[in-house]
Amino acid sequence: MLSSLSTSSCVVVCRQPLKKISISVASTSWRPFYIRTHSRSPLRVLVCWAKYAAESGVDGSFSLRMVPPSLFAAEKEEAKAVLTLFLKKQGLSSALAARVINKSDAFVDHLVSQLHSVHKSRYLVGRELTTLEIRDALIPYLETLLEEYGGILVDVVENFPNPPVKESIEANYQNPITEENLDTLVSPSNAILDSKKLKALARVSEISPAGKFPAHVCYLVELGMDLKAIREVIRKFPAFAYYSLDRKIKPLVEFLLDLGILKSDIPTIISKRPQLCGISLSENLIPTMAFLENLGVDKRQWPKVIYRFPALLTYSRSKLKGTVDFLYEVGLSAENVGKVLTRCPNIISYSVEDKLRPTVEYFSSLGIDVAHLLQRSPQTFGLSIEANLKPLTEFFLERGYSIEDVRTMISRYGALYTFSVAENLVPKWEFFLTMDYPKSELVKFPQYFGYSLEVRIKPRYAIVKEHGVRLLLNQVLSLSGPEFDKALRRKVKKKHNN
Repeated sequence: MLSSLSTSSCVVVCRQPLKKISISVASTSWRPFYIRTHSRSPLRVLVCWAKYAAESGVDGSFSLRMVPPSLFAAEKEEAKAVLTLFLKKQGLSSALAARVINKSDAFVDHLVSQLHSVHKSRYLVGRELTTLEIRDALIPYLETLLEEYGGILVDVVENFPNPPVKESIEANYQNPITEENLDTLVSPSNAILDSKKLKALARVSEISPAGKFPAHVCYLVELGMDLKAIREVIRKFPAFAYYSLDRKIKPLVEFLLDLGILKSDIPTIISKRPQLCGISLSENLIPTMAFLENLGVDKRQWPKVIYRFPALLTYSRSKLKGTVDFLYEVGLSAENVGKVLTRCPNIISYSVEDKLRPTVEYFSSLGIDVAHLLQRSPQTFGLSIEANLKPLTEFFLERGYSIEDVRTMISRYGALYTFSVAENLVPKWEFFLTMDYPKSELVKFPQYFGYSLEVRIKPRYAIVKEHGVRLLLNQVLSLSGPEFDKALRRKVKKKHNN
């Protein structure tokens, strides 16, 4: 088992006889990782560290090759903003959160690498990530770290990628380990996994005398879920380690496959919502799906819906009905409610009173057709009014656009509100002013702000200028490569004929 993994420095401590030796074994994380075995050999505790960046599985070279420096810098600022808000949500003052951010460049770079790993395809077509997409990619990751590290999360962030508690862990293991002090050594007070997680991790890490992992681990590996991903699931949800393969895990997997979900998507679904394996198919899961289908969810789209937001199937029917009733209240038809739930199932996770209703009231105050916007861009309703919506509205008003212009732009491109003003709109607006287009062109084509300034906008516009012709902004950016070339050739030919 160990020979197949990367090498890192480890400490092995045996209880009978008490002995400490240094060896080279495998590890994919500098986080403390423990394996407890219950075979004839003595109780063993294995503690390993490796670079956290290795654990993330992020190909950093991809990020550096594919992302222009200016975009990379902008994404760093977005990542800092997300991290700052997350730290403040944990009780840090603005000043303290700012000091942490100033000490955490390496961790911020790591967050950007996470974005590049999750959204590689977006960079290939020159499309920038929206603020909401960045937030949705990073916040669950930060929540996972918070769940694991608790009160030392700030230390983890500031010291990345070096473990903040390595020395204290090594010092603890200088003392003999007994059954009585084992739980003390691995308690949260020492910033190590709590005993529940330790036992759960040990359960999925045990090796049989035949040299095999437990059956449910082997089954998940065959599905394409690597050991690192399995351990992450256990860290987030220790109960998963105790789910029966034949009564819980396998029936759910077979059910998902029967729905048309790709086998390669199963590991992602389980990683996002391992609780699904604990839900009764006949008593809960299937009735909940039938309930949602009656509300308008297209049953042909279940593979996409479940992959996007598997937690949808774990909400109570009262929660589901409460959100749907609100969607009807703001004017959506039954057909469009189904489309919204199919396209953006995570809207169910938004609080009606704390999030959806205030957002609807804000858009209504601008005269925006809320039902139309909900249908076109439901993800917009998960944004903060103060941090996202108001600043963008004010951005356009300050530049001479009217409320009517803003309404038109939003009706044509609902995702506009998901972009950062400082890191997206401002630099693109400044370049737009050099492009010799009237301001009304942005009212006609607000999708301009969805394209990468360095990868798409500047190169395409430079080509047009080089040929001395003029294309509509829509033609410059939205056409595919071959179609853009055709449109350019037609314009050049027409120019020469004239």
